[in-house]
Order: sequence, then structure tokens, then C-alpha cells
Amino acid sequence: MPSIEENRALWTTGWDWSQEGDEWSSWWGGTQAMWLGALLPRIHSFVPTGTILEVGAGYGRWSQYLKDLCERLVLVDLLESCVEHCRQRFSAASNVEYHVNDGRSLDAVADRSVDFAFSFDSLVHAEAEVLGAYLDQLGRKLKPDGVGFFHHSNIGSYRTLTALARLTPAPLRRPLAWRGVLVNVLASRAESVTAELFATQCEAAGLACIGQEKISWQRGNYLIDALSMFTPKGSRWDRPRVVMSNPRFRSEATRMATLYARTSFPT
Repeated sequence: MPSIEENRALWTTGWDWSQEGDEWSSWWGGTQAMWLGALLPRIHSFVPTGTILEVGAGYGRWSQYLKDLCERLVLVDLLESCVEHCRQRFSAASNVEYHVNDGRSLDAVADRSVDFAFSFDSLVHAEAEVLGAYLDQLGRKLKPDGVGFFHHSNIGSYRTLTALARLTPAPLRRPLAWRGVLVNVLASRAESVTAELFATQCEAAGLACIGQEKISWQRGNYLIDALSMFTPKGSRWDRPRVVMSNPRFRSEATRMATLYARTSFPT
């Protein structure tokens, strides 16, 4: 996976942000369809709330919804260009603050100030070391009853199959991955990360990982991603970890895009 510096260069000059990141929601039928069909149902118990921290805000793809679900929204991103775009996009919102970080630091966020920490479709590219750094800090940043919801890689669970996919000749790799025959190494998931490792990192940070959903992503049924919920140990949300596998996440997207998105949501 690219380093933090390589990621900074890629997303600063190597990506066309003209669609504000909405292109990554197209397989769900658009960003609004993905928010209402995939994300809000999974976090609805924890919002609205006081302070939300979004890690990896990008161009505000999810911030546009989060800002209306809290008294205060704190946006953090590695790229100054992303933070500046969000500042302009949400200039009419008085409850949003903006911070550029170094790709792993939450120093700008006060301890015990966050009710809900959120990251989706960003930290899937973050290796275990970066995730561990964020979790160590969130052990201090979250309020005693705070909760976090992070979308991260689980492709580390397929080490052998990932190695085989990389040995497949390049002309065959993409079509076979898109058909679901190979693990989709083209998705640039962090290969050092698994759902189980993330739960262990939570434990080391004084957090309880209370729920994990291993999901497929866009191409094939391999569970290369995970959605993890965590909270400080002893919080009112603390409970034994529940882990489920959902190879139908891709099917949920297809159903939303084909049955509802075209008529119920703007394109």
C-alpha cells in the first residue's frame, strides 16, 4: 500500500475531484442512496448527538449529512485541498470546524470531547500502524459513552489468495477480480489489516470493539472490508463483540441502485 506521503501526492494531484467523491457511490445509485441505504441504518442508534468527529472527510461526501446530525462537526483530513473545499462547501454551516492532519494525528481534537467518531471509505487504505495510532488517540478523545464507527480493510484475512491474485498475469487480473474469481487486489485495500487485528488494537487502546460486519465490496463476494463499532470500556454501549459476515453487501447495493435509486433519489 502507498505510504502517507504517497497517498497525499495521489489524492492531491493524481485524482480528479470534480465529482466531490460522489463517483465512489455510483454502484449504490448515488451518494444519497448509499447514505440512506447503507450508512444511516447502521449508525442510527448513535445520532443525532453532540460532537461528531469525521476522519478522512475528503470533499464532504458524508459530512453533508453528518453536519445536520450534531451540534458540532469536527472534520479532519490529510489533504489541505480537501479541508479547504469543505470549508467553502459548508461555509453556511456554523457548527463545522476543519483541521488538516498528518494522516495519523488527532492532536487538534480535545480529549473527552467526541460523542461519535466516523470514517467511511477512507481508512480502507490505512495500514495497521495508522489505524492503531488513531485508536490509541480515540481512547482519549471519545467521551466515556462515546462510540466510533470505522470502515477499514479486512483483506489481510486472505493473505494466500491475495498473493495468488498478484501472481496472476496483469491482463487477466482485472477481469477475474471483477468476476469475483480473484480477491480484488485492485481495490487498494491495506493488506496488513484484518477485523480481528482491529479488535485487538481497540483492546490495547482501552476500547471495546462491540460489533463488526465483514462485507463484500463492489466486485465479488470476498469479505475484503469491515465495519467496526467501538466504545470506551465500561461505557453504556459496552458489550461482548458480535461479528457477522455479510457477503450480500454488494447485493444490497445492486438492489438499491436498480429498484429505488432511479426513482427515489436525484441522480
